Amino acid sequence: MTTFPVPAVGRPSAAPHRPARLTDGPPLGSPWPASARPGRDGGLQIAGVDVAEAADRFGTPLYVLDEGEVRSRARAYRRALPTAEVFYAAKAFLCSAMADWIADEGLGLDVCSAGELRLATGAGFPPERILLHGNAKTPDELRLARRLRVGRIVIDNLAEIPRLAAPTAADTPQRVLVRVVPGIAAGHHSAVRTGVDGQKFGFPLTGGDAAGAIARVLAQPALRLTGLHCHLGSQITDTEPYLTAVDRLVGLLAEVRDRHGVELPELDLGGGHGIRYLPDDPELDPARLAAATTARLRARCAEHGLAVPRLMVEPGRAIAAPAAVAVYRVLSVKHSAGRTHAAVDGGMSDNPRPALYGSPYTVRMFGRIGARATRPVDVVGRHCEAGDVLVRDAQLPADLRPGDLLAVPSAGAYQLSMASGYNLVGRPAVAAVRDGRIRLLIRRETVDDLRAREVGR
Repeated sequence: MTTFPVPAVGRPSAAPHRPARLTDGPPLGSPWPASARPGRDGGLQIAGVDVAEAADRFGTPLYVLDEGEVRSRARAYRRALPTAEVFYAAKAFLCSAMADWIADEGLGLDVCSAGELRLATGAGFPPERILLHGNAKTPDELRLARRLRVGRIVIDNLAEIPRLAAPTAADTPQRVLVRVVPGIAAGHHSAVRTGVDGQKFGFPLTGGDAAGAIARVLAQPALRLTGLHCHLGSQITDTEPYLTAVDRLVGLLAEVRDRHGVELPELDLGGGHGIRYLPDDPELDPARLAAATTARLRARCAEHGLAVPRLMVEPGRAIAAPAAVAVYRVLSVKHSAGRTHAAVDGGMSDNPRPALYGSPYTVRMFGRIGARATRPVDVVGRHCEAGDVLVRDAQLPADLRPGDLLAVPSAGAYQLSMASGYNLVGRPAVAAVRDGRIRLLIRRETVDDLRAREVGR
């Protein structure tokens, strides 16, 4: 791959571009990218790139995305599930380069909006390898998906059935899945437990809603029902919820066979695979998940006399999150009421997860050798909310001061994809690193970008 120096954008910097200085430091270990190593004089390197130099060159906040980590994690899923279909969940993080890497590694793409769909296809991602879902797809989004001939659409509500069937020629039926709510509580926070009854997604298994939706789809010649879909939640670190889902959905597959004489060939267990945010966190291993779910699927299908459907999974966080590090610069250090607050130049506008879910992170100072002694520090954002806290009680050098650089790992998922325009700060830049080279993928959002959206006064 040939890369070229990219001029700095956003905040200007007088620092020249310098080649990375490789060291023999050991890997930092989880939750950092596998290529992360301590550099000289308190430095930090990712994929052979000096992160302090990247911050000088592109400004901060900056998201440093390790292409090799993304690719290796995608390959781990392909190795673990060689006969399954693996879709990367674009909602975790999507840009044109990410779409390219996912396509190169043989994964499909799971999108939830016209924006994600247009970006992916505009980048050249094959539409037949795209799956569209979402609880409230607009008529325009459904028409766009049909026009682009996406591979599958997940039906999430009854209104989507006639909307999809009406403009579709019966001789080219659209492949669809029906999203089933299996009544399983899983995930790190109530706001992301999507497999339980009483929430906005899908059709409950209990009460016959899922069975009724399946019957309606089967009655539409313009639609081809290929299987069932479920998604249990996010940041799940145990295989047991997925095994319970297999049990319940295979039971529904058998019911469909008995009632309609149709054996559906696909079963999508969704994603939500948990990763490490802190060094001692548990995580869901793709190989362990694959072995457990495929064995349970074979056993349950044998009990019901069913052919084993093709398994589908949708990892997003597990591929993107560990591949990126968020880089901030300290603006002030304040001591108040027995606490120390280090305010940085980002915050909840580029990472809303701590404020939304109480999500924990670890943080590391780099760029200089700090004091040996540490103290607990709340790393806080720059926004006008008391809840704008990125990391609580982080152990940081006692001599932390304005101008210091901080790095937060496991930053590749549900941060920039959920970023906001709060206080009109502008979203950070994203730079990819690989083999000692760095290139800008997404430039920093400027005030001019924000003003360009205004059309009157």
